[in-house]
Amino acid sequence: MKKETLAALYDVHRTEFMTALRSVMQIKSVRGPRCPDAPFGSGPRAALDAVAELGTAYGFQTNVIESAMTTIQWGDDDDHYIGIVGHLDVVLAGETAWHFPPFDLTEQNGRLYGRGILDNKGPSMACLFGMKLLKDAGYQPRKTIRLILGSDEESGSADVSRYLASQAPPEFGFTPDCKFPVVYGERGIVNYQLTTPITDGSLDDIGEIRGDQASDHVPDQLEVTVNGETISARGRRAPSNAPELGQNAITQLAEKLLNQRAVHGQLATYCQWLVNKLAKQHDGAGLGMAFADAASGSLIVTPYQWQKSGQTLTIQLAMRYPVSYHEADVTQALTAAVLPSTDIKVIRSLPSVLHDRQDPRLQDLTQAYEQITGQPGQLVTTTGATYARVMPNIVAFGPSFPGQKGIAHNADEWMDKYDLKLNMMIDMVAMMKLGGMTD
Repeated sequence: MKKETLAALYDVHRTEFMTALRSVMQIKSVRGPRCPDAPFGSGPRAALDAVAELGTAYGFQTNVIESAMTTIQWGDDDDHYIGIVGHLDVVLAGETAWHFPPFDLTEQNGRLYGRGILDNKGPSMACLFGMKLLKDAGYQPRKTIRLILGSDEESGSADVSRYLASQAPPEFGFTPDCKFPVVYGERGIVNYQLTTPITDGSLDDIGEIRGDQASDHVPDQLEVTVNGETISARGRRAPSNAPELGQNAITQLAEKLLNQRAVHGQLATYCQWLVNKLAKQHDGAGLGMAFADAASGSLIVTPYQWQKSGQTLTIQLAMRYPVSYHEADVTQALTAAVLPSTDIKVIRSLPSVLHDRQDPRLQDLTQAYEQITGQPGQLVTTTGATYARVMPNIVAFGPSFPGQKGIAHNADEWMDKYDLKLNMMIDMVAMMKLGGMTD
């Protein structure tokens, strides 16, 4: 199908698509307490049910697998299929920082706003609606296509193991949850918790370190009370895999404590270590691990949580290391860089993922991208972590275009409406190629 035909088809049905997308965007699908038939909370489960209803209304076979992932299937082969794997769960909104309602769909000046519009409800719904448009236009895939939409990608992807316990994995497919062009490799990820005892009493003068701290983002505002005085640091939030786009309040607070002479003894030594080793040194050079390779670039280190507990301080670090290195290389360098008596604990570990660059199905996806955008589709790697790490035979493909970075997980999450249209058109061409459909 020609690009112009796809564009016209989208334009005719845009209002219907936006109505369906808004209905899913309005569901607050943040992970919550486990409930009956809702292992990741009532919000994510509500989103699964909502898209299942849409899939049924569009004439597809639908199912909710183990209360964890919704499948919307086009074709009858349950064991041999092309998988498109998106997710409907979202991170917390941090609603006070938004200029638009976070759990809604707002359009302003050609841009769409709302939590999940990019990560990942917008792209997932584009895949679903693209399937509908192809089916309604009379196409039928020779290879079954199964859209698989999850509910726990943001909190560890435990939904995938529940799915695979009863379902055959896809033979091949993609997740629209990263960037274009085709992502053939994802860096290794390892998160550490460093616990350092403070034994000289210098920790007694400070209270709890307060602020929004989580592994998905660079913390932007922290404060601590020292001898009755509150000292605060304000940075700039950014995704944890793009720390250079933010300003980390952890190292800023440590530097402020030193500059105001609010700390002494071992605590002052600790704060100086934070500043020397981590402040604005996102490539790991301060820790002696400036690892890099041609395929995936430089290592990335992000401190994302700093806490006081009794007479110890803990800091959690996210490391994304190049595909030619190993977790052991990172651990060895970190061990040499920490303060004496610091305990190092691995709290998350995801090895690198690499796919064969010569796989002809990667070329199918590349051609779909090039056909719609008119741009070269050179294969790339990513610093992110997608379902491609846990769902077999999946590569990341979309939704962000080259040059777009650091949008997800922030306040006022956005996606240009034209880019969402392009995503749907690319996805439709990809489905036609992978599913064996012809004009």
